[in-house]
Amino acid sequence: MTIVAAVLNEAENIRPVCIEIATSLAGLEPYEVVFVDDGSTDATVAELIAARDVLPQLRVVSHDRRCGKSAALRTGIEAAHGIWIATIDGDGQDDPREIVSMLALALETGPVKPGPLVVGVRLKRNDNLSRRFATRFANGLRRRLLNDGCPDTGAPMKLFRRDDFLQLPQFEGVHRFLPALFQHYGSALICKPVHHRARLHGSSKYTNLNRAMVGVRDMMGVMWLQSRTQVPQRVTES
Repeated sequence: MTIVAAVLNEAENIRPVCIEIATSLAGLEPYEVVFVDDGSTDATVAELIAARDVLPQLRVVSHDRRCGKSAALRTGIEAAHGIWIATIDGDGQDDPREIVSMLALALETGPVKPGPLVVGVRLKRNDNLSRRFATRFANGLRRRLLNDGCPDTGAPMKLFRRDDFLQLPQFEGVHRFLPALFQHYGSALICKPVHHRARLHGSSKYTNLNRAMVGVRDMMGVMWLQSRTQVPQRVTES
């Protein structure tokens, strides 16, 4: 499997996150880790290269300019060699130990195609009050309008089959709508409670206002895609 993380100016967080991934996934073989640097202007890339001494499975892919989190995740998933993809943030808020149990849940479904989407639902957010309120409002609105049945659609920790992801339409912000899109393409949704922690260093690269402004526009786009995309329940060959 492949763990994919998109990072932007996270130099201080790279080594501790990589150490924790190596420790948490010591019994999970084989696996690789792909970090995608989305045009950082600090020492993120240098720290990633140096972190290979604690995480030999680490591969580093870089954008020449900032393209956004969704584009960075897709770059990492396209570069991945694993059948299963687990996404995780690079700021230390996600616990990589959750990946093992998320993979186990996915494998319990058997060799079905498309495979399931496992979402790590953050039951207790370690963010400030305004960010928690904005996230709760956005999740509620998405769940109501898209009918995706997921209480935390924007959760960073997700696990899915690489091939299933690559058939989805690509646009900036798509990572916030994966439950709706995966289910529209026939995947089962599995929600798993996960721990959420305070960021190790630095601050978020997104404000509540800019997330809300683009989120409403993107949600309307996803609703249009759902209405205009017909997906067969079964394909047979004679």
